[in-house]
Amino acid sequence: MVVLAGRDSKKLLALRTAHPAFETRVASIDDSASLDRTLSGASLVINCAGPFLDTAAPVIEAALRARIHYLDVTAEQAVAIAVFEKFSDVARTVGVLVMPSMAFYGALGDLLATAAMRNWSTADEIQIAVALDSWKPTLGTRLTGERNPGRRLVFSNNRLSVLEEPPPKQIWSFPPPFGKQNVVALPLAETVIISRHLRVPEIHAYMNLAPLDDLHNPTTPEPTPVDDRGRSAQEFLIEVKVRKGNEQSRAIATGRDIYAVTAPLVVEAAERILAGEVRDTGTAAPGEIFDAEAFLRALSPEHISLQMPNSPA
Repeated sequence: MVVLAGRDSKKLLALRTAHPAFETRVASIDDSASLDRTLSGASLVINCAGPFLDTAAPVIEAALRARIHYLDVTAEQAVAIAVFEKFSDVARTVGVLVMPSMAFYGALGDLLATAAMRNWSTADEIQIAVALDSWKPTLGTRLTGERNPGRRLVFSNNRLSVLEEPPPKQIWSFPPPFGKQNVVALPLAETVIISRHLRVPEIHAYMNLAPLDDLHNPTTPEPTPVDDRGRSAQEFLIEVKVRKGNEQSRAIATGRDIYAVTAPLVVEAAERILAGEVRDTGTAAPGEIFDAEAFLRALSPEHISLQMPNSPA
C-alpha cells in the first residue's frame, strides 16, 4: 500500500480524489507525533518535500523511531553531508538504511561514475558534466535555492573544500545533440555521495550556462507537461568521465525532464530495498549498495538512454 503524506489537507484530498487507491495522511515536520502517526505501519519513507535543510532531519528521526528505511531526493550538499555524519551510526544500530540524494542530482551521477569505474578499485579523477537545453524550475527548486545561500563544496585532494569564487569555467564537448558548450563548475550532492565510497582524490562537476540563465531569471515559468507521462519538453545529458593515468572510461545518460526522471530513480531504489536485494544498514550512497550498471539498465530505455563507451574490460 502507498500512503501519500503532507501538511496540506486540501492538496492531499485532491490527490486522493485523483488516486483513490492511495491512502493520505496529514503530517508536519513541526509535529513529531504527526510524523510518527504517518509512518506507522510503513516499511520505507521517501521524502520529496524540500527544502531538505528543513525537512530531512525531522523525517529521518521519525523513520528511525519507526525503524523503517529512508530515502530522499535532495540535491543540497549540506543535507547530504549532515545525513552521513549524523545518522550513520544510529541507522546501523536500529537496522535501517538511510540514503539521501536518490535523484537526478546525486544518484544519477553517482551510479554513472560507479558504473564507469568497472573493475578499477581506484582512479585519479571523476568529472561529471550536465547539459540541459533549458531549465524551468519548480517552486520547490526556487525555495531550495533561497534556503541554500552558502558556497558550494568541491572534492579535491581527497577532501571537501569551498569552491573558488567565481567558479571556474571551461569548454566541454558533449555528445550530440549538445556538442561543444561553455560550462561552469557546479558541484551538487553527487560530489558528496561519490566521495563517500569511490577512492578518487578529485571529483568535479559542471553544467552548461544556458539553463543557469533560466534558473537565475525570476520570470522563467515552471515546467509544464507535454506528453501523456507528464514530462516537460526539457532534454538532459549527463556525461561522466573517469580517468586513471592515461586511461579513460565514460558513462552517458540522456533523457527528458530532470524532475520526472527522479521518480523512477527513487522508486527503483525503494523496490530493490523492499524486495530484500539490499542488506546494508546505516547511511549509504546508491553506487555503494546497488549494482550500478544493472540499476541504470533497469531504467533504460523507458526513462533514460544509457551509453558506456570505452569502459575498461
